[in-house]
Parts: sequence; structure tokens; C-alpha cells
Amino acid sequence: MTSYKIAPSILAADYANFESELKRIEASGSEYVHIDIMDGHFVPNISFGADVVASMRPHSKLVFDCHLMVSNPEAHIESFARAGADIMTIHVEATPHIHGALQKIKAAGMKAGVVLNPGTPVASIAHVLNLVDQVLVMTVNPGFGGQAFIPEMQDKIAEIVRLREEKGLTFDIEVDGGIDDKTIALTRDAGANVFVAGSYVFKGDVTERVTTLKEALNG
Repeated sequence: MTSYKIAPSILAADYANFESELKRIEASGSEYVHIDIMDGHFVPNISFGADVVASMRPHSKLVFDCHLMVSNPEAHIESFARAGADIMTIHVEATPHIHGALQKIKAAGMKAGVVLNPGTPVASIAHVLNLVDQVLVMTVNPGFGGQAFIPEMQDKIAEIVRLREEKGLTFDIEVDGGIDDKTIALTRDAGANVFVAGSYVFKGDVTERVTTLKEALNG
């Protein structure tokens, strides 16, 4: 498996200063920036779209890990590819055509990811795992930052690990929601290797918080 990666969620950053926030994330030694796209329909909140991602792209060499919490994600594939997204991750619950949507993401030149909400079974993605570069397990219900980690998701992560091994696949397993210096080790032990952290990172010094997360992973 690939090494551990930290993905600070810019949803928790200062929206008026994305350029400087991206620099803070880079300086912390993080590998990704996690960009949450919300449409007010699939989830209650609205965040931002492809134009904002495009405006960020010239200011950072970080991997842009775009998580679309939107209905009909197929309609947005080309716009996020043009905006400079490196990874586009979509919810299995958001489209009746998940297989085709993942194919289109890869055809557009991005890595493809699939997301599971806490109540969605792993079986719902079993037949598309050969198409994905990343599986994102939501460890809170999507749409709001600052929620508490759902511990039952550790079993879901472990189930995905078993399925990956059975199929001989190599995708990353990402977790998002309630990740801090305590819960990151729980998800690591279950088998995750990409860790999204928003509120925890941006409520303090970004570099110090990311360092603490990495120490928790390696300790």
C-alpha cells in the first residue's frame, strides 16, 4: 500500500484567503488538499464549485482531492477536470449510474474515487472497485464540519480492506469526518491510509496540527 497522506479540508479554512490557506497547507507537509463541493440538494449546505477550484489551482502544487457531495455528479466531470482537479470522488448514493460515472472521471484524466455514507453498505460498491483509485468512507454524516467521529465506521473500513485483498486491488482508503489526533489512529488501524481533517487542523496552527496527526499515525 501507499504511504499515509494527510488531506486538510479547505472547507474549514478562511474562505476570503484561499491562496494563503493553500500555502499554509503546503508548509505543513500535507500531501493533499481536500475540497468539499456541496450543492444544497444532496446535502443541505452549499459550498463552492469548479470555478473556485480553478481559481485555487495556479496557487498550489498540492494534490486537489475534490469530494463532490452533489446530485448527478456526471454533469460536473468535465468542469472539474478543466479546473485542475486531480482526484474526483463521488457518492454511490448520488447517481444511478455509478459505473459509467467513474469511467467518465478516468476518461477525463482524473483519478476516480467512490464515497460511502455511514449508512450505506460496502456491497453497494463491490462491483466498481476495479475502477477506483480511492474509496472514501464518511466517518460522519456528510454536509457539516465539526461532527463527532462514528466509531462503527472502523468495521466498514476493515470490510473494504478485506474486499480489496480478495480482489487483488490497490486503491487507497480515505476517511473524512471527526478526524483528530485520537481518531486518526483508530482509522489507521482499521486500514485507512488517507486522512481528511478540517476543524482539527484549522482551529490551531496548521503545521503544528498536521505534525501532531503525523506523529499519531507513526506512534
